[in-house]
Amino acid sequence: MAKGKSIFSNKNSSHFMMWMFIALLVIILDQLTKFVTLSQIAQHSSRRITSFLNWVLVYNPGAAFSFLADGGGWQKWFFIGIGSVAVLVMLWLLKRHSNQGIFCFSIALILGGAIGNLIDRFAYGAVVDFIDVYYLQYHWPAFNIADSAITLGTSLLIIDELIRVIKRR
Repeated sequence: MAKGKSIFSNKNSSHFMMWMFIALLVIILDQLTKFVTLSQIAQHSSRRITSFLNWVLVYNPGAAFSFLADGGGWQKWFFIGIGSVAVLVMLWLLKRHSNQGIFCFSIALILGGAIGNLIDRFAYGAVVDFIDVYYLQYHWPAFNIADSAITLGTSLLIIDELIRVIKRR
């Protein structure tokens, strides 16, 4: 780091605030869509939207693909703990590297998704999922906007790193 430069400079702070705004947008969109779903769909019921998409209401006490969903309740606090640590690490990464566009955009998406799912774990003891994508009788596990943001952010993070590795060659 150059002499006199700080990660807390005004430029870094404005970038950091932009990343926080993106994360906040993800949280708002996620929670708004979950609120609408909770007010319109009965648990374990389904409304057909298209030939490959249903609107459902499922509570997932586990993680991705219902990992540890049958844990008996202890997993709620386990995932809250992991999620909370991940949020703190992502905040630090955004502050530390706020001028790295794709990297920070990716982290902001993941951060917003993680906080959206953490809100669910505190409020309902499980994550609210409502998007059911399927083909014939084959259904992808139900998911939500937070999961989508996490997936998109992770994909962009991988692409960003691949670009970085290629540029080093």
